[in-house]
Amino acid sequence: MRQFSLMLCIGSTLLLGACDKSGKDAEVERAMKDVNVIDETNLNDIMLTVADPNEAVTYFRGASDQDPGRLEFQRGLGKSLIRAKRATEAVTVWKKVVTHPESIPDDRVDYADALIRNGQWDEAKAQLDQIPPTFETYKRYRLEAMVADSKRDWKRADTFYETAAGLTTRPSGVLNNWGYSKLTRGEYSEAERLFTEAITYDADLFTAKNNLTLARGAQRKYELPVVPMTQVERAQLLHTLGLAAVKQGDIAIGKGLLREAIETHPQHFEAAVRSLAALEANVTN
Repeated sequence: MRQFSLMLCIGSTLLLGACDKSGKDAEVERAMKDVNVIDETNLNDIMLTVADPNEAVTYFRGASDQDPGRLEFQRGLGKSLIRAKRATEAVTVWKKVVTHPESIPDDRVDYADALIRNGQWDEAKAQLDQIPPTFETYKRYRLEAMVADSKRDWKRADTFYETAAGLTTRPSGVLNNWGYSKLTRGEYSEAERLFTEAITYDADLFTAKNNLTLARGAQRKYELPVVPMTQVERAQLLHTLGLAAVKQGDIAIGKGLLREAIETHPQHFEAAVRSLAALEANVTN
């Protein structure tokens, strides 16, 4: 009897030890799984922001192939393809994402963005029209404005640009787009105002500086705008202004601005040299 009791105790001890070990293993496995999820999330963020776009595409494509049910990998692939300027491929990915049961309105906005980058304006509008009006984001209204612009629906475009600008603390990009819209309509003074405002939010936005110079040139304002600029930027803007003057028929002023651009640039300014040479050859002929 004592022997049976001893064996029972030993067996119980071993069983408890095994249960305890099994419980600890499960706990460790759960903890490691949580760590892996955290690491994976961090890696996804890195791939979407600072990694080389094409490397990010390879990473998310591989992850999607291994786990096709994970929607975040498909989203990451779509966003990475856009970063890599591979809009046609991105359209295919986002088309699949928006049909997923867990898809959200943001996905359809990203799908519309890919369509616009691929030149599919009508399809982009169709996707934006499917988004509930209560879903109000900066990106959604920026895209709405661009689509309205493509349709030459200026009133709607202005409304959407204004709304988008009010939904972000960094409106320089949308203000630049809005200004370019005004520029194409021939509303030069309003375009000038919007480009200037865009630069106040981002002093490094050269596109806005160049567009501002174009808007001023269209009004025969041949002095450079008073905005922050490097020496290279100054030379480039003088080149832009010189070409704008030529377009207005002010040939002598244009030639002077081109010469100043060549003298200002710290290196050889091939584009300005070619422009001036072509202009002088035409004048001579």
